[in-house]
Amino acid sequence: MLNKNIKIKSLYSKSYNEYNKIQKLLISLRILFFKNNIYKKYIKNNYNKEIAFLEGPITTIFSSKNKNVKKIAWIHNDISLVFGNNIKSKIKKIINKKIYEKYQKLIFVSNHNLEKFNEFYNINIEKQVIHNYLNTENVLNKSKEFTVDLFEKNTINFVTVARLVEQKAIDRLICVHYKLISEGYKHKLYVVGSGPLKFKLEELINKLNISNTFILLGQKENPYPYILNSDYFCLLSYYEGLPMVLLEAKSLNKFILITDTASKEAVENYKNKKIFENSENGIYNGLKEIIKNNKNIKCDINTSNNENIEIINKIINILGE
Repeated sequence: MLNKNIKIKSLYSKSYNEYNKIQKLLISLRILFFKNNIYKKYIKNNYNKEIAFLEGPITTIFSSKNKNVKKIAWIHNDISLVFGNNIKSKIKKIINKKIYEKYQKLIFVSNHNLEKFNEFYNINIEKQVIHNYLNTENVLNKSKEFTVDLFEKNTINFVTVARLVEQKAIDRLICVHYKLISEGYKHKLYVVGSGPLKFKLEELINKLNISNTFILLGQKENPYPYILNSDYFCLLSYYEGLPMVLLEAKSLNKFILITDTASKEAVENYKNKKIFENSENGIYNGLKEIIKNNKNIKCDINTSNNENIEIINKIINILGE
């Protein structure tokens, strides 16, 4: 999907998830201890700017010293929660602080992420918030490419689009769903996405005997028809940055259900939403209320693209600095 003028350099021949645990560990150690060698091998030219657009390995590699280049790190998550609270997380905190100090500018996708970063790290570097950009027209066109016929008309259909990782709290959602189904609150919940927790989540679904009502649809190249044809879109994570999928659901005028995370910023001026307390009990009570009082919801249409124009202008300014 990338423009032909965009050149791609790959460190490895396969995606990260295709490697086993030992290989992943070796990759992480190589990047941590030999980042300068990797940088010299793959980043051969003196570019005007180097933008580490995702937390993790690329941020580590681009932190290699090069006084001729302006280095920018883009942060998409709540840094204070990403690594947990164990010994490993404390070590990562020390290492990452030194890495971020090598950058001249830090960009955050939400004000919440910026605030949490400042609480977590005391780093005196230029910082800026730029919300994620969304090609709304592209989402609208793709949402009509095919019709989804798996949703039942006589029940409420919830859809979430998420990677199957701990952050997205799908296991918590499975437990809430099971409790509601057991109490007679009829509904179905569909998850579009894949990830390392797939088999663990499938085991839990089968153990609770809810495979007919909690369905893992797997990765979809085009998830938008599933969002468009659902009754509600939900993203009930433990923590978030500024999720693109919420911007996409907004562009399709879906009624959105989220937990109390940085996601709030994505739906701040959006009427068609409910925000649940970020706990199993909070989600249970919120979904139960929705199911009990469900009506044929007609959402307000928001066609404004003013924010997208502002985002593009901010990015152009950064590239031109």
